[in-house]
Amino acid sequence: MKSDFMTISQNERGAITAFRINNDPSKMNWVIDPTYLKSLEYHDLDKLFGEFNITINGKAYRSVDQSPKVVTSDLASEITYQLGQLKLVQHFELIDQSLRWRFTVTNHDSKEVTIDNLGLWVSLAYVMFRDKDVHRNANQSTAVFPSISKNYTKLAAVRRDNTKPNMGLYQLSGNVLSVGTFNEYTNRFFENVSPSLDGMLFHEIILAGGYDSDKRPHNDWIYPQNAVQMKPQQTLTWEFALQPFGDQQDFYQVAKSFGHPRFSFEPLVQEGQSQKFKISLAANQTIKQILIKHKQNSKLIEDDVTSQFHDNELIYNPTSVGEHEAILKFTDGTVDMGVFNVMSSINQLLRNRVDYLSSHSYAGSTGKVPYSFGPVSNQGESLGKMTFIIQECLLDNQVNDLAHKIAQVEESAVKYVRPKWFVAGDFKRPRKLYGDFYRVMDLEYIAHLFYLLSKVPAKYLKLHSPKDYLNWAAQVFDVRVNPDLHDNQRGKEEAQMLGIYFLYIEDLLQDVKKADLTKEYQEISNSWQATTSRVTANSDTLAAAMTEHFFDNAGFGPAAGALALTGNVAAAKKYGELLKANIGFSNDFRAQSPDRWWEALSYMIHSLWGGVTAAAAQITGESLQDIELVAAGYRATNAVLYMYDSNASTTDRMLKPGEAASTYSIAGPNLNRPDLSRNRFGQSIFAADGGIFSRLFPDGYTGEDDWDMGEELVAYLNGFGQTTYLYVDHKGQYQAINGTVQKADGNQYQVQSFAPYIHQYVNLNTNEKFKSDAKQVTFDAGSRKFQN
Repeated sequence: MKSDFMTISQNERGAITAFRINNDPSKMNWVIDPTYLKSLEYHDLDKLFGEFNITINGKAYRSVDQSPKVVTSDLASEITYQLGQLKLVQHFELIDQSLRWRFTVTNHDSKEVTIDNLGLWVSLAYVMFRDKDVHRNANQSTAVFPSISKNYTKLAAVRRDNTKPNMGLYQLSGNVLSVGTFNEYTNRFFENVSPSLDGMLFHEIILAGGYDSDKRPHNDWIYPQNAVQMKPQQTLTWEFALQPFGDQQDFYQVAKSFGHPRFSFEPLVQEGQSQKFKISLAANQTIKQILIKHKQNSKLIEDDVTSQFHDNELIYNPTSVGEHEAILKFTDGTVDMGVFNVMSSINQLLRNRVDYLSSHSYAGSTGKVPYSFGPVSNQGESLGKMTFIIQECLLDNQVNDLAHKIAQVEESAVKYVRPKWFVAGDFKRPRKLYGDFYRVMDLEYIAHLFYLLSKVPAKYLKLHSPKDYLNWAAQVFDVRVNPDLHDNQRGKEEAQMLGIYFLYIEDLLQDVKKADLTKEYQEISNSWQATTSRVTANSDTLAAAMTEHFFDNAGFGPAAGALALTGNVAAAKKYGELLKANIGFSNDFRAQSPDRWWEALSYMIHSLWGGVTAAAAQITGESLQDIELVAAGYRATNAVLYMYDSNASTTDRMLKPGEAASTYSIAGPNLNRPDLSRNRFGQSIFAADGGIFSRLFPDGYTGEDDWDMGEELVAYLNGFGQTTYLYVDHKGQYQAINGTVQKADGNQYQVQSFAPYIHQYVNLNTNEKFKSDAKQVTFDAGSRKFQN
């Protein structure tokens, strides 16, 4: 099929194999290409765009196993299937700037039929190519951000380099239950190949059921899993439009042109705060009812708040904590919805976490691994719990038994960390914990731990002085970044890689210089400059986006942050665009996470790398005065905090206060592991799947889901944990990020912070930074100044 605007290629079965916009100079194919699958011996022809799965009266069918009748013309095609007494027809048609897709099912039987499960493959080009040309992964691949509702589902497919055009899928008719994914991948980690991970996600729109067994979410009260009953001679119809869009704002404008309302709200509110909904209706659309569903004492409650809707806005005061579903019902019978979270307080969440780690994770002198914080790992990420405890204690003097908690961490740092990672405690001799090599990346976590100990008041330290710990931090960090301090090629190469250390290196350098540690200061400073200069020089290639993964936010996030902090503005902007494309926008706060798939085999929240990516967006955005980046970082942060939320009621994995889990599978279903759909877990749960996972996790699933968590909370505490932002939007209205703003008298505005430990307010338009510990300050629009 070909129009003046689009060209669509289909195989002999009618499945779409190529989808291109004619005037797109990049020639982007917006769907997964079967020739690419064949080149890597991936066997997924059953998941090409337009194929489907259906279970009828308990019997499962795949469209790929059928022989449809296919009729095509220049602008349209029709594919007809006959499954018993059910006739299924797919109709594709090019209309103006869109591809219209209609799917109908007709029951020609004289009896009622049950459709237990029905899923349509919408296999947009979510591909991590096995290709060292990073530009291919950046420009020819897309992240896919779902906004799911009964009648207004939409998918935003965003190019990973954030260039235009992007592609939107918009629901026009029928009922949608959910969006699931299947992950195809190859991980050659143990083959000494780098990069070692490639793969792709196939997306499936769920029209009925979604799960063929009891391996499904059991507590999810938001997304239905119901079968569809079809009466004799009944026809069911679903219709979608695929149409390009520019940016996030344009995505919603295109949706509005297809009759979708625009529904916006805060992703997270804390107890005692109000939720403010803004609802912009499409043409000829009228609200009939607005409901808020939430759990209260294990009981599902529905609040009718219709009467509070005035002038396209609604203020809601939550009465319980946990996930809340806001439901918009319209007079034409259609329904839209959104999901936000309510927490008692972030302060309390952080204190609970510190208490839990102190009482449950610390082994002490008599534990299986004495003086360690479990779960134990050779990887430095496992020390994030310790850095978090210290950072939280430095900011919050209301932490219970603060001196005891600091003493535990200090004891672990001296008696467990130092002898484990260094031969005879010599910081210049990293221990080979991985057989015949050591991992240089581990050292940045150790240096961070020692550095935070150096910030602790001396009265709390029992074993060494703050100056000693600063000296340790400087020595370890020097080994982390200085290739000259390694006698092997692997060590020299890894020392020059960026990592999470961008989060603290500027502060460390400042303190090392003040302490007259001249040698370490000079070597670290030179290494830092050499690394950022090299990344800047190679920024046109986007080389820093490639790690062990062919395209990785653990690469381009730190690159953007590091370049922004060192004033390499042009290069920081390039990597900043990758961050914008990586962080989701959705009607469900959990789907606004940085895009990543490996740890869940589905679109997911990953606590550590989601949090570090969020921090990178915030740091880069503030440095560049880029409002879109800061806003994206805030959206992502609220998704990450869900991994610590003990009030969540929709996940099968419930958390006690202070518990945490590193991973959340956003997809429902997660077709690789349906039992993990919309659930929280640790990656070792995949050990039961065998293959590479049995080698990565030889001890199997231990139930310890938080081994690599902590550094993301330190990043939060030093970012949105202390900062609220103000800016003027495109309509000339003042808006806040991580807070609220309200007009007062004259030119005065009241700005309230959501930060648990507010320390500064930043005007993103002028870059003015106002230091204040007040939860509310005044902003004068005339002078453009803050005041207490």
